Amino acid sequence: MRVYVPLTLPRLAEAYKAGEVGPGPLVAYAVTPALREWYVSDDIEELEYAALNRAAAASLRLVAGDPAAARRRVVLAADVPDGAAVADPDRGLDRGALGEVRVAGGLSLGKVAAVHVDSGDAEGDVGAAAAALGAADMGDEDARFVVDGAEDHELLWFATQEIPGLIG
Repeated sequence: MRVYVPLTLPRLAEAYKAGEVGPGPLVAYAVTPALREWYVSDDIEELEYAALNRAAAASLRLVAGDPAAARRRVVLAADVPDGAAVADPDRGLDRGALGEVRVAGGLSLGKVAAVHVDSGDAEGDVGAAAAALGAADMGDEDARFVVDGAEDHELLWFATQEIPGLIG
């Protein structure tokens, strides 16, 4: 099963140094039954893209919570055995938890297939979105527009061998 783990660049650096993301449990995103139902698609690539975007939104929250982190969203795409990532059945209908799963243990970087990171051009919009999250959560439409602006930036794909360049 492919999971998408939201991080920040400092957390990616910690994971690279340790050789794993963890310890668990880790919050990740995947193609879950609830995500399939919400997205109404049978195209696995579209569903995985939706899960990646859910992880990018979670990464934005991590960026907002770490003033020292670069204003760039980071998502690891990793393969775990079926059953290693489990959705919380109590949150199945919670729109905020669509695609959310828990990975019980740490995640070896050897299981990581790719790293998705914002380009440097996105830093201004991601920074503004991180600053506007609280107001957006309270229903401020202008703040929601700013948060949505970060989603206009596509995350770039990097091979795991490129992690040193990303964190350097």
